[in-house]
Amino acid sequence: VRGRERSREPEQIIAEFRSLLAAGARDITLLGQNVNSYGKNTQAGWDFADLLDRLCQEEGEFLIRFMTSHPKDASEKLFQVMAKNPKAAKHLHLPFQSGSSRVLREMNRSYNREQYLELIGLARKYMPDVTLSSDVIVGFPNETQEEFEETLSLIEKVRFDNLFTFIYSKREGTAAAKIDDKVTMEEKKRRFQQLLEVQNRIANEQNALLVGQTMTVLVDGVGQDEEYPLTARTQGQKLLRLKGAGEGRIGQFVQAKVTKHTTWSLFGEIQD
Repeated sequence: VRGRERSREPEQIIAEFRSLLAAGARDITLLGQNVNSYGKNTQAGWDFADLLDRLCQEEGEFLIRFMTSHPKDASEKLFQVMAKNPKAAKHLHLPFQSGSSRVLREMNRSYNREQYLELIGLARKYMPDVTLSSDVIVGFPNETQEEFEETLSLIEKVRFDNLFTFIYSKREGTAAAKIDDKVTMEEKKRRFQQLLEVQNRIANEQNALLVGQTMTVLVDGVGQDEEYPLTARTQGQKLLRLKGAGEGRIGQFVQAKVTKHTTWSLFGEIQD
């Protein structure tokens, strides 16, 4: 994450991807500080959507994920590629950080609230069932109660399946570190707790919508629940605890029916 962005040439990535498949990998993540800006300094002239589309053409049974994205580079073309390729996970991690356009401007995020919501609407246009996760910061210097409530309202509007939540911490050398912050840490912690309560409720409601559905999941291990001994991951990175056959299914994609849920996980049965 230091220095200027660099993009590896596509043929290097394709070769490594093939080696992972040959070694038995079935769930592969393309990782970058901002994967959506991929290709700006490659000879091939590909963008990230081109790379994702090409990797999805490889033979075999696998799923591709990617992170981390920046809203400024997330494009309609990318959403179209994700939608048309069964091997592209229908999961989007798109950090928004704050629901207030003023705070986003102070963060130098290069987009505003309305633009972020437009992106989410575009993603759902092509992938109605896309699973959404994001990053959010509470307590940016001098964030007002009204601006915090804008963050809550964005969360309610988007209905994220999962959020990575943080209380702002000062980083020396940044413009924000020089701001005379009038908001107490006690108040920031109170808001943080309120945000967690809102998101936990939404996550529970989102999981409830999946009960009764049958989906393709990758069995990835053995858990500690005797009734549901196997663990699996959905396309949206949700934990699914499974009844059914034993450890021989690990590493396999299976059809599983979701039978119940909690806020943090799903429970189901393999459908042979």
